Amino acid sequence: MTRRVLLLSGPNLDRLGTRSPEIYGTATLAQHVERAHARAAAHGLEVRHLQSNFEGDLIEAVRDATDCIAVVINAGALTHTSWALADALATFDGVVIEVHLSNPAAREPYRHVSTLAGVADGSIAGFGELSYDLALEAVARLVTAEYDRPGA
Repeated sequence: MTRRVLLLSGPNLDRLGTRSPEIYGTATLAQHVERAHARAAAHGLEVRHLQSNFEGDLIEAVRDATDCIAVVINAGALTHTSWALADALATFDGVVIEVHLSNPAAREPYRHVSTLAGVADGSIAGFGELSYDLALEAVARLVTAEYDRPGA
């Protein structure tokens, strides 16, 4: 069985590298994805990536991820508003990791609430591009039983 991870990038993440580099860093989305491919390969994982500015595309990608063992998602601003995306993730039969380059808890109050946190196995935030590395490390450990998942 292929150990495939669906890496989802939400609205405006295609602007990484130029959008608020003081918050999100200077790496582009393509650079983050390339790094994720390398990190995943080191763990015997394969990454399939989708970026969309449209909520429905992300929901459909989760629903179609039947060949994936995990979803790593940086939903951007949809993190704080999308109950529909949370519902889709809740039906996914695998590991779900929520990722943020910045630390939403240290930013504007509306960013303090995540609609996705309750359906994710865990959330990683505030470590810049290292956030994706940590998420893929978590996936690798969770799917190889190197770590006992709470509630599992």
